[in-house]
Amino acid sequence: MAVLNLTEARIRDLALGSGIWRDEQVKGLMVICHATTKTYAVQGDVRRNGRHVRTVRVKIDRVDRIGLREARSRAKAIMSQIQSGVDPTAGPKESGITISQALKAHLGEKAFREATSESYRYNVDHYLARYKNRAVADLGRAEVRDIYERLRERSGQTTATGVMRTLRALINTAMRMDETISSNPVCAIRIPVPKRREVDGLDLAAWWPATEGLSPIRRDLHRAMLLTGARRSSILQVRRADVDLEKGVLIFNHMKTGGRMLFPMGRWLTAIIEARLEHDEPLNNPWLWPSPLSSSGHVSEPKEQSAALPSPHEYRHHARTLFIAAGVPYAESALLLGQRLPGASGGYVHAEHLVEHLRPHAQALEDRVLAARKQDAPPPENDEARDAA
Repeated sequence: MAVLNLTEARIRDLALGSGIWRDEQVKGLMVICHATTKTYAVQGDVRRNGRHVRTVRVKIDRVDRIGLREARSRAKAIMSQIQSGVDPTAGPKESGITISQALKAHLGEKAFREATSESYRYNVDHYLARYKNRAVADLGRAEVRDIYERLRERSGQTTATGVMRTLRALINTAMRMDETISSNPVCAIRIPVPKRREVDGLDLAAWWPATEGLSPIRRDLHRAMLLTGARRSSILQVRRADVDLEKGVLIFNHMKTGGRMLFPMGRWLTAIIEARLEHDEPLNNPWLWPSPLSSSGHVSEPKEQSAALPSPHEYRHHARTLFIAAGVPYAESALLLGQRLPGASGGYVHAEHLVEHLRPHAQALEDRVLAARKQDAPPPENDEARDAA
């Protein structure tokens, strides 16, 4: 390693492939002549408390890109760091954040539904218990793949998919907090996309008598699920106080998209709910769909054993389809189902301000459903009148 009083002319004359040439004027500065290029670099010893830690070399730039004066200036700044005990080549410090800590951070970033939060916690505590105190940075692709394959064998594909999605979300959160985590190992796994739900067409003429065979509360609940298309958690957790008969509005406080929704009831559904409230008033139960046998106080499982009646989510499919059949525009039918409209402009649409605009469209769905009955369906006054209808 030769020492030379470097000048621009001497650097130009250095032969390619001639090795390293140190500068006499600036400590640590050198020109490295590679086979095809020449580069400026600086080299020095990192010392802490009088102890030699390591020797580091930092590339400055190619000779044809910067001049000698700038190279010397940069070299002095880098050597100042090295002499103060700082290693300029060291990457950021690893935070050591664990899966459990990432879970806490993830759930604290925004308000999740309680069911969602519980799902995250259950997956970590039950399926990832062996790893929850491990540093996220220590998890590699091979180990994550082993976790996935083990879950598939023991608990099935659905569970394995759910746990991997949880783990992927937690590692993404950890990556935002620890810059040493450069990639998410879960992304190397091909997680199957959920199969599209297959829903058979609804024969309304057969559906009406099938609902008549249920108890009055469950009968009215099934009809309300079709006429609103509401999500299961939204409609089951409606309280009596959430019904505004004067305005003809059903209030859903438990929405997947957050906030609450004001659903404009059709005339027939309003009459059903009014009769329901009057009939159940002696029960002194706060829920619209009371169930004394349920720990929650309300109906918790609306799906019937009979294959003739749809599940709660299938009712959403049927409602969406019937909205189109009734001539309801796309945007209005989406808002009635509690969905957000796509695009930037969709964020400016506030469905709670459009209750009366949406009411005729809710009525159009109701009229379509009622048309399938063999006889007229006047608004019932009580359960006995409805049973006789």
